This record gives sequence, C-alpha cells and structure tokens, in this order.
Amino acid sequence: MASAPSKLYADDVSLLVVLLDANPFFWSASSLPFSKFISHVISFLNSVLLLNQLNQIVVIATGHNCCDYVYDSSSPASRSAGTGKLSALSVDLLEKLEEFVGRDEKLLKKEPEGSIASSLLSGSLSMALCYIQRVFRSGPRHPHPRILCLHGSQDGPEQYVAIMNAIFSAQRSMVPIDSCFIGAQNSAFLQQASYITGGVYLKPQLLEGTFQYLSTVFGTDLHSRGFLQLPKSVGVDFRASCFCHKKTIDMGYICSVCLSIFCKHHKKCSTCGSVFGQPHSEAASEPNKKRKAGDT
Repeated sequence: MASAPSKLYADDVSLLVVLLDANPFFWSASSLPFSKFISHVISFLNSVLLLNQLNQIVVIATGHNCCDYVYDSSSPASRSAGTGKLSALSVDLLEKLEEFVGRDEKLLKKEPEGSIASSLLSGSLSMALCYIQRVFRSGPRHPHPRILCLHGSQDGPEQYVAIMNAIFSAQRSMVPIDSCFIGAQNSAFLQQASYITGGVYLKPQLLEGTFQYLSTVFGTDLHSRGFLQLPKSVGVDFRASCFCHKKTIDMGYICSVCLSIFCKHHKKCSTCGSVFGQPHSEAASEPNKKRKAGDT
C-alpha cells in the first residue's frame, strides 16, 4: 500500500493576517501613543516568526478612509530590508505604515461632524479574506490561516452589512477572527466576529502590557489552542444596525423576504422591493415584523 504523502506544513504553521488600526482620530485621543503601540506589535510579530520558520505574517493597515497591505513576510523585499540595528520587519513595516498614514490623511480634509470617526474595518476584513482565499487556491498544502484585529476605533454602523458578510464568509472558510480591542468601550462588531468564527476576543485592562497580552493569548497556533485556557466570549452584543439610518437598534422591523432591518415601519423594502402592509396589532402574517434586532 502506498504511503500517505508527507505534509509540507505541520499543524503548528500559521498564516497570521493582522488588521492594524491606523485611524488618526482614534490615536489622537488615545492614552497609549501610536509609536509605543507599534513597538508592542512589532515585538509580537517578531515572536510569531521566531516560533516557526514557516510562519507567515501579513499586515493590513486600516485607516479612516482607506486600507492597504503594509507588510508581507513572504515577499522577497521584506527579507532583504533589514539593517544593522532594525529587523527587516521593522524597517519595511514602519516605512509602509508612514506612507499609508500620510495617504489616508490626505483623503480627509477635516474631521467629520456629527458622525463616528470609525476605521474602514469592512474593507480590511475583505482584503484579509481575499488574501487567504488566494493562499487556499495555491494548492492543498498551506499554513493554517487566522485573522487578528488590533483595533480601537468605534464601530461604524454604516459598515454593518459589509462586516457581517465578511464574518459569515470567514466562518464558512473556517478562518477564526481574533480581536484585541484597545478602545474605551467594547466593539459589538468584533465581539460578534470572534464569537461566530470561533476566535478569541480580548480587551486589555492595561495598555502598557499590550505585548504580554498579544504574546500569551494570540501568539499560539490553532493546534495548540486546544491545550490552553483562553479567554471566552462573555456578554456579546448581538444588536444590529438598521438599513435605513445605519444606527444600532434594540428593536426593529425585519423584512421576511431578505431579512433587512429597519428602525421604523416602511411601505416598501429598500433592499428587495417587497411591499409591506400597514402595521397591525402584532399580526404574525405581516411581511414586515417587529422583532428584537438580534433575533433571526
């Protein structure tokens, strides 16, 4: 009997896609300087690469107006960019990140008034999943992918649909989304992302110890997680955002045809075009039913 083909990658080889929040509006009000946060992140990424020589890291910067790849450990340029004092990862990441921040700031002339200065999380999640799918299609032998969101900006309700689509896509591809949220309040989007995909959600209590949190909770590969006691999701906020005003709601009307959510009764669904009847006293046969936003 022919022997089974040997695996190119072991169970402990990881493809880590990091979504790095570079929103200037968040960091201008944060108690932790952006430069110090980046030093924690670089130390963490170097430790991941040291755990296994086959590990791969991709960093996607997430700004207020755009997102872009700023580091890929598999590219030849990343391996040859080192100097005598700084590693190749530090040199390449810092240069690309500085260019990205400047480009993102040019796209916005002034701080938005009356709206949340959120990061473009939906775009960075989509880019991460596209990169992972490209790795999947490169052949049957590939490292085990996972996404790590390092964010602090508030949730943007207008991104609800795009973010949920990305979360369900990651769930179907069995790609866990880990979240390390460093903002003042918890992120409902990232809580749901980690809960649905089987990832880990963490909100560090002491930002000065960010590297310790990252290395102890998110440094392990997916195979080793089965032997560790990692933080579990508690009190996940499952509230949704309405499709009409993009606001987070507790109660709303749900179209029974396409499951679009509205905070007020409408005569017609703006998503699929279904015509709604007049609201009756809790009539169960209505195509437009009022339910809790987290219900399905």
